[in-house]
Amino acid sequence: MENFIFSLNATIPVFLVILLGYILKKLHLINEEFVNITNKYVFKVALPVMLFKDLAFTDITSNINGRFISFCIVITFIMFLLTWLLTYLILKDKSMVGAFTQASVRSSAAILGVAFVENICGDAGMAPLMIASAVPFFNVLSVVILVFSADMGKYSDSPDSSLKNHEESSDKKDHIRKEIRKAVKGVLTNPIIIGIIAGLLFVNLGIKMPAIPMKTISYISATATPMALIAIGGGFDLKVALTRLKPAVVASVIKLIALPALFIPVAVKLGFTGSELVAILIMLASPTTVTCYRNK
Repeated sequence: MENFIFSLNATIPVFLVILLGYILKKLHLINEEFVNITNKYVFKVALPVMLFKDLAFTDITSNINGRFISFCIVITFIMFLLTWLLTYLILKDKSMVGAFTQASVRSSAAILGVAFVENICGDAGMAPLMIASAVPFFNVLSVVILVFSADMGKYSDSPDSSLKNHEESSDKKDHIRKEIRKAVKGVLTNPIIIGIIAGLLFVNLGIKMPAIPMKTISYISATATPMALIAIGGGFDLKVALTRLKPAVVASVIKLIALPALFIPVAVKLGFTGSELVAILIMLASPTTVTCYRNK
């Protein structure tokens, strides 16, 4: 019972703030423009600053081990590829394979995940290092899977001529290369990744932050989670969600139950505990990132 109450205390406040955003939108106190601008602010400013602060002002680097980083990377690859394969074999509508796979695996580790970790641990813990290890591969693998899965019959064999087939094959390869390059560039220029790298460099160089910029960074950092959650609630459309209810429910079961049930015991068996285990749980079981719908 005590663990159940602890879980409620860690999760319910997050969903209440999301609900607040939804209610504010319904009351017309915020609008779609506010949601879009807030999302940009959180992604480009507040969240990178928060992750920078969590790394730069907290000495977690002394607790880093290669096993944790390697586990996050390897498990990310395995769960993406395994879900992609099973989805392709089971799902009848092949045009939905990419979107369904992404929705079943890709975690909102940087927004909802960090909010949950802060409620559980009191700070971001090992979440920034998990994000640096896994999230770049979330983005790249999502693009690869979406490109390979999109319009399954688009590049199928044509009876017209072998020359046409060859041209279509070349167009497909060029499209895949272009999308992968775009994904890699997106990772390298991702403000969240830049904030994490800057925080790691800052703490390892032993730089001392003066009081005024430190306080300013703390103020900006404090806006990240509440504004992100309000924007999520404000951007939620119940009518649109209900149009794809069945695949959404199945994807949620995979994301929130199946993947954690499969890989958390592996993490425990390998000896991960405390903040490392919490970060791994967030990587596996935090709700699907709200940006998925833009990539369909």
